[in-house]
Amino acid sequence: MQKLLKIFVQKLPRDKNGDLIFDIDEARDLHNNAVKMLANAIGVDVLTTPTDVESFDVSDDNSSSSNDDLERVERTVYNAFGTPQSIFNADGNVALTNSILNDEAYVKTMVLQFSSFFDRLVRQKTKKGMKNKKYGFRFFMLETTQYNYKELAKMYKEQTQLGFSKCLPQIALGHSQSMIMNTIVFENDILNLPAIMIPPLMSSTMNIETIKEVGSKGTKLMDEGSGEAGRPEKPDSEKSDKTIANRESMG
Repeated sequence: MQKLLKIFVQKLPRDKNGDLIFDIDEARDLHNNAVKMLANAIGVDVLTTPTDVESFDVSDDNSSSSNDDLERVERTVYNAFGTPQSIFNADGNVALTNSILNDEAYVKTMVLQFSSFFDRLVRQKTKKGMKNKKYGFRFFMLETTQYNYKELAKMYKEQTQLGFSKCLPQIALGHSQSMIMNTIVFENDILNLPAIMIPPLMSSTMNIETIKEVGSKGTKLMDEGSGEAGRPEKPDSEKSDKTIANRESMG
């Protein structure tokens, strides 16, 4: 707080003999005028004096700590509340990403409430309208946003390889269930695309008999990789500040 406070000093002039030019009443008027002028200023005091005023700073000038007073004040406020400042004000290249994740975390509770409400309505409607109890329906909402739908679609695709739902990757990309089913029927039964569009042969999707048969015919197997060695490069949002600075210096 002391670093932020300021003192406005106005020195009264003297004549060649060292006597004040203004009398006490005039000096008081000058002081009051300065006080009124700075009445709306925050953290500013007024001092009117005929003597010389000097300020001495006893802090260590060779200290390597930050000199940003506002930053230290903000940090003190967060420490007083017992909340880490980085939760709400992250620094670096992932600051915007963390801010979006915080916003999504706040909205997630509302999404779960809507999902629970509509799920209860669906259960009531289907229970009354169906005579047999063999089937049941549930309603749930995927936590997809404009910022995370790519990651969710990729995650659902990886789960599909383990035998999980095949519709979730397409739903995460914004397609409806009816559109997914109609597209599959149209492409498979009507256009017969599986017989025309044959994907590249890969060792991960072929059994040993097929590999031997294809190898005897001299067909070259296509690998999933791109042929480049090493780990694939991370996106900029997942890189550290040091990595980005090194890449910029190399460029």
